[in-house]
Amino acid sequence: MKALTKVTRSIKPAEVEKKWHIVDADGLVVGRLAAIVANHLRGKHKPSYTPHVDCGDHVIIINADKVKFTGRKMTDKVYYKHTGHPGGIKETTPAKVLGGRFPERVLEKAVERMIPRGPLGRAQMRALHIYAGTEHPHDGQKPETLDVASMNRKNKVAA
Repeated sequence: MKALTKVTRSIKPAEVEKKWHIVDADGLVVGRLAAIVANHLRGKHKPSYTPHVDCGDHVIIINADKVKFTGRKMTDKVYYKHTGHPGGIKETTPAKVLGGRFPERVLEKAVERMIPRGPLGRAQMRALHIYAGTEHPHDGQKPETLDVASMNRKNKVAA
């Protein structure tokens, strides 16, 4: 009789089954939402997760302009970027970004910083679709609703 062996099964890129999820970000906490979305983009919620393969799902986020921060982070948190020139460091706050032209960038950057850097991380970020309003062009993919607010009471800011 053959001895029982434990083998970790790695899936191949051709065997990956990608689903589509839609998240309504209205009233959700940015960091908590970003962590859940990053795990779905990487595929860590699946039992067939393989670290070196893009086995994550596509995630659509609507109402990205209505996300919330806890405490005083909306005004006290500072985002930095550098222009590349000497003395070219620029800073902004989440309140300015959310009130500006591209409010979905707050959520995009939060998720991007939770994904590994490199070619695999860039491929996983291409599966993220963020929209400031309620309209999106992905109805043909029949996305499943991912209710982040019901996962934990802290995920949604109380009014």
